[in-house]
Amino acid sequence: MGATANIVAGHIPPSGGRLDKALADASGLSRERIKALLAQGCITLEGKPVSQASAKVAGGTAFAIEVPEATPAEAIAQDIPLVVVYEDEELIVIDKPAGLVVHPAAGNPDGTLVNALLHHCRGQLSGIGGVARPGIVHRIDKDTSGLLVVAKTDRAHEGLAVQFADHSIERAYKAVVAGRPIPMAGTVRGAIGRSSHDRKKMTIVEEGRGKHAVTHYRTLENFAYASLVECRLETGRTHQVRVHMSSIGHMLLGDPVYGRTPKAIRPILSRLAFSRQALHAAELGFVHPVTGENVRFASALPDDMRTLIDELRL
Repeated sequence: MGATANIVAGHIPPSGGRLDKALADASGLSRERIKALLAQGCITLEGKPVSQASAKVAGGTAFAIEVPEATPAEAIAQDIPLVVVYEDEELIVIDKPAGLVVHPAAGNPDGTLVNALLHHCRGQLSGIGGVARPGIVHRIDKDTSGLLVVAKTDRAHEGLAVQFADHSIERAYKAVVAGRPIPMAGTVRGAIGRSSHDRKKMTIVEEGRGKHAVTHYRTLENFAYASLVECRLETGRTHQVRVHMSSIGHMLLGDPVYGRTPKAIRPILSRLAFSRQALHAAELGFVHPVTGENVRFASALPDDMRTLIDELRL
């Protein structure tokens, strides 16, 4: 065990069961955090290292968890303008513009939301996400606009992670899709996993091969060749709205990955220089992880999507 780590030790609850759940119940850490620490070799049972989250463990077994101290973020603080919807000592809610990457990665070493947050929050972000993703509890795609919550403290991060894991977070997106969905409202169910043909692309796969995913949609307005829809997520999988709407024949306008824009709409997108998927994270609701208050935030459609809708109405 490292000298700079915090040690959490105790015994598995009498009921025992699946290792990651039992450790989460006993330690107060989230299951996602436990899984990460198992993968890093930071957990022992009766003095012996363990790594398999799904392993069964008996009640009363002694455990020790090495929780590394947060490492100073490698990303640099940059004075990038942010639209702050809400902020307190525990968390911050941002209205992200399309085109802004959430965290540094290959090809985007800076100029990201994390760089902006490091400047805005003076480095006071949860260390659980590691050096590349301080405070990041969830993501939205670079070319998707809208609401995102970020943790400023570890306890806020843990509390939010639990809610994302149990799918109790309220999330609603607005999207402009090709065609007119029939029925006008419905539910799309389909496990989502990586495409075997293109690792950068997600697709619907057999249950068990991917992650369970459910999207509820309803049509808000019909146009000649497109529709404005609202999608409410039961789950939050990578590219979920894009994959699910495409799977029922209604790709998002401007999406370069999950379908072809209808020929009749291409001139409109070209004239407006609209080159991103028409998707906006419009609503975000959760239980504040520290105060216990139910909070909910809403974001109006950005200018580029409003202009696109106005053109489609003509």
